[in-house]
Amino acid sequence: MHTPPTSSSTRTGQLYVAPAEPRRDFRTERLEAGLVVVGGGMAGTCAAITAARAGVRVILVQDRPVLGGNASSEVRLWVLGATAHMGNNNRWAREGGVVDEIIVENTYRNKDGNSLIFDTILLEKVLEEPKITLLLNTAMVGAEVADGKIGAVSAFCSQNSTRYEITAPLFADCTGDGALAFSAGAGFRMGAEAASEFGELFAPTEEYGPLLGHSMYFYSKDVGHPVRFTPPSYALADLSSIPRARSFNTKEDGCRLWWIEWGGRLDTVHDTELIKWELWKVIYGVWNHLKNSGEFPDAENLTLEWVGQVPGKRESRRFDGLYRLLQSDILEQRQHHDGVAFGGWSIDLHPADGVFSEHPGSNHLHARGIYQIPYRCLVSADVDNLFLAGRLISASHVAFGSTRVMGTGAHMGQAVGVAAALCLRDRIAPAELAAEDRTPELRKELLRRGQHIPGVPLDDPDDLTRRAVITASSEASLAELPDSGAAVPLDLSRGQLLPLDAGPVPQFQLIFDADRPATVRAELRIGQRPDDYTCDVVLAATEIELAARTGQPVKIDFDAVLDQPGYAQFSLLACEGVAVHVSDQLLTGTVAVRHKTTQEEDAAIGRPRLEFWTPERRPAGRNLALRLEPAPASHPATNVGTGSDRPTSGSNAWAAAFDDPAPRLDLTWPEPQQVGRIELSFDTDFDHPMESALYGHPEAEMPFCVRDFRVTAGDRVLAEVTGNHQTRHELILDEPVTTDRIAIEVQATNGNAPAAIFSVRCYADPDARIVRSAGRA
Repeated sequence: MHTPPTSSSTRTGQLYVAPAEPRRDFRTERLEAGLVVVGGGMAGTCAAITAARAGVRVILVQDRPVLGGNASSEVRLWVLGATAHMGNNNRWAREGGVVDEIIVENTYRNKDGNSLIFDTILLEKVLEEPKITLLLNTAMVGAEVADGKIGAVSAFCSQNSTRYEITAPLFADCTGDGALAFSAGAGFRMGAEAASEFGELFAPTEEYGPLLGHSMYFYSKDVGHPVRFTPPSYALADLSSIPRARSFNTKEDGCRLWWIEWGGRLDTVHDTELIKWELWKVIYGVWNHLKNSGEFPDAENLTLEWVGQVPGKRESRRFDGLYRLLQSDILEQRQHHDGVAFGGWSIDLHPADGVFSEHPGSNHLHARGIYQIPYRCLVSADVDNLFLAGRLISASHVAFGSTRVMGTGAHMGQAVGVAAALCLRDRIAPAELAAEDRTPELRKELLRRGQHIPGVPLDDPDDLTRRAVITASSEASLAELPDSGAAVPLDLSRGQLLPLDAGPVPQFQLIFDADRPATVRAELRIGQRPDDYTCDVVLAATEIELAARTGQPVKIDFDAVLDQPGYAQFSLLACEGVAVHVSDQLLTGTVAVRHKTTQEEDAAIGRPRLEFWTPERRPAGRNLALRLEPAPASHPATNVGTGSDRPTSGSNAWAAAFDDPAPRLDLTWPEPQQVGRIELSFDTDFDHPMESALYGHPEAEMPFCVRDFRVTAGDRVLAEVTGNHQTRHELILDEPVTTDRIAIEVQATNGNAPAAIFSVRCYADPDARIVRSAGRA
């Protein structure tokens, strides 16, 4: 507790007596750090944690009482990114690194999606980092700028009546509205560009509107007895102005009502309070309609459990960076020399009039898959020491429609955290790090920390695993996914994504049930690249003749050759009265899919035609029961050295044989090595979106993930771990060991999947920090 200044008060026992003065200033504290992050949403939180782990002293300034921004209990939107609720072809696309650690932990502790619990997890992760100073309820109110650089920011905490003067060599604006960048004079845009400016065909018309609005949500609760509701006088009395009023029902609440949105024709920064009041009017008017119109008898026992007090903001300012992301970057999935993060949410634009619009609540344009986000989009073009992360990055309005979601913003924040550490270490400005000869190290450091960058595997010369001979007790193959005895109908087309070897395509054997003679078309499809899961190129096809009986084994020979290893999709087109058998066996890097929707081509807006073949969530989602002959070598031990910690153009994982009683992975060297740090990457099912709120998840621990394991060096046990549910495990040795053999012995997984490991990385240096010096860093 701070004692009051002696210059303006007198202490007498427990009484403070303060004589009158002409005026007083608030108490001021002066703080110093290597990086100041303003904004404690998902982008700012992940930036701060990542930088702190890299050795940077960080001050995180958050104007709200909790972290998380739109994901917090104040707003209650789910964290989501490129996985897009598993609704497109972005397989294994959940973001990696710190945001993955947070989301996996939330699913473990909070699989029913309670936003209050998510608050505690975010706070815990920040408080566990000794290099972070967290200032909650503290609003940044100004910036000192000289010669194009921020020297300090001023902030005020209303809860402790304290003003903070905070200095640092580097700053990051993660506020969404761009409070810091705006105060520092950085250039920005607000609204939609004309289609002609950047050749963006999806640019909205003036009638559609320039900005996405804010949303507010509510929750209801059945209390078991009738509840009366008297609406406040400001509730909207007539819902006829809301075209979607007929969509309201008593079964949906929370952020499934994302389309209760408004404000896109106003100033979404300065008119936020006005927008909030209009949304409150709508919410209480809707609840009055549900409770008192007589049309919803099932609402009798419902009470209004919670209504948001803080609107969830979508769009305001977008700041000028060293590069501006455009529609073409997303749809062409362009590679950039400085790609450091990725997106995959559709380009998702909303009518500016929101809930009062005659247009559908959203308009989507999907790319074939995920795309890179350049580091240059995260660096201010005008302020020399300012990073940008979250929805305010350098992007056109159209591209922003995809980059704005929280999982993507968090991934950007992690890139900023590592970039700040490198800039401090090398005493360079953020823009200098964008040079082509410097970005490889930035990307290497990000990949080491679990970041995924499309098309960029880790190439780390310090990793001793690169020089090891890698063997295993066994290796899984795709010889068989055994029949469970259950079958799923071909009421829609179904398929199986599989990593296949180059060369002749193996023979497939499946089991069918048919209630009458039928002909089923089977296709083998591939994408445009080995890691393209939009498999729209039919490489081969054949017709299967079925009799009217159950349990029919059928062999399928495709006369086809793959010119390179990669993913292929075995597809069975819809056929009434036919079912195909499924397997309960899970295997890393394989997933069953079904064709439910198609994005139709619209050349006028640049929308390509894409068939979406998407998985079902477990427990409904099961692999097809099949045999492959010859079996592809899909999960060799050497996969742990590919540099990719998730499936891309192959499984990228070692997996043990299904019947291996004691799975073991061995790294051996011809000469003894000094090992001080071992990094392991496990499979927590990157295809699972793990929405942080509202959605319930079937498992707390992902069934693919290694639960119990032991790490040895020769006869010496380095670690024994039980109960693991996380993607990454870092073993830091108190004393480095000198050994010619490291082994990982897997004792249990969390479900019906064989032991699987994406990577094992060994380093002589136990310290993973980038910045190790004292001082402001």
